[in-house]
Amino acid sequence: MNETASLRARAEIDLAALRANVRVLRERAAGAQLMAVVKSDGYGHGAVPCARAARAAGATWLGTATPHEALALRAAGLEGRIMCWLWTPGGPWREAIEADIDVSAGGLWALREIVAAAEAAGRPARVQLKADTGLGRGGCQPADWPELVGAARDAERAGHLRITGLWSHFACADEPGHPSIAAQLAVYRDLVAYAEKEGVEPEVRHLANSPATLTIPEAHFDLVRTGIAMYGVSPAPELGTSAELGLRPVMTLAAAVALVKDAPAGHGVSYGHHYTTPADTTLGLIPVGYADGVPRHASGSGPVLVGGKVRTVAGRVAMDQFVVDLEGDRPEAGAEAVLFGPGDRGEPTAQDWAEAAGTIAYEIVTRIGARVPRVYVNETADELTGGTAQ
Repeated sequence: MNETASLRARAEIDLAALRANVRVLRERAAGAQLMAVVKSDGYGHGAVPCARAARAAGATWLGTATPHEALALRAAGLEGRIMCWLWTPGGPWREAIEADIDVSAGGLWALREIVAAAEAAGRPARVQLKADTGLGRGGCQPADWPELVGAARDAERAGHLRITGLWSHFACADEPGHPSIAAQLAVYRDLVAYAEKEGVEPEVRHLANSPATLTIPEAHFDLVRTGIAMYGVSPAPELGTSAELGLRPVMTLAAAVALVKDAPAGHGVSYGHHYTTPADTTLGLIPVGYADGVPRHASGSGPVLVGGKVRTVAGRVAMDQFVVDLEGDRPEAGAEAVLFGPGDRGEPTAQDWAEAAGTIAYEIVTRIGARVPRVYVNETADELTGGTAQ
């Protein structure tokens, strides 16, 4: 038995699929650069291998949420433009500036810390100003935008920073026709126009996330930020399936069946006996649970491909394991159980698990824990050696 087959569980990451997805997204946003968002360990797929694959497919920027994620990319040898946006007071501004990482500022407190860090580093910071155009999370409110732009321009003239970008984020781009889309676009254009009137010359203006990249061409501007779509997962069922969008899911989550045994009718299964065998049957033990990221909310509903048939989680998902009713079938211990993948072999998809758990597919792939090894397939020579050749 080979090493992969002997694993308790594995998340197989198809880097050829990721590269193909990046190319599809670049075609959908022709004329704009593409930022490969690899936050949250590449949405659970592994930030560094996915960043290298995305670079190889033509991504010109990498994006992370936290500065520590961005610094880890630099430490792994990733070159070129990297941006991070989720900062708190006292963050590693100086380290990010010295690593030539673009940092985001959506308030005056951030600008003050950036200026101090730039002085300590002895070099100007690369700063992107973020506006809250309607999402209501991070970013500067339109009423406060003149003050933020003015302070940033003063710091730029003093040599402390370079304003490299103006950006914002959609609230409802995954809901085609939602009125907030046009409203946010209008606000964003007004705020960009104001900043440019005040002398800002951004390298990039960007608003589009994955759903906007796929469906709102007027939002592409200079750069699109693609996260979940790059991993082949549809941003929303309303936009179409992965296949309908020309994307291929990158992650396949599988486990080795740990045990197959007979059980009589009326036998309770897992905690609370929320499932009782309706007839004499066989039960299969799947050795992954909520500690591995399998959602407990999918108890009694999560689909699994075992022995060529899609089964359903029988009873509660436990911390390390769950059970499926094999209905008399007898696969060998060690047989493959596929929780989700691209769907080519009839296996469930991440979207199927999202529907079973009452959540979104983003969460399904991102929550797969570190206890599940990532097994990378279809790496190029450059990616194996750490190169980022186009």
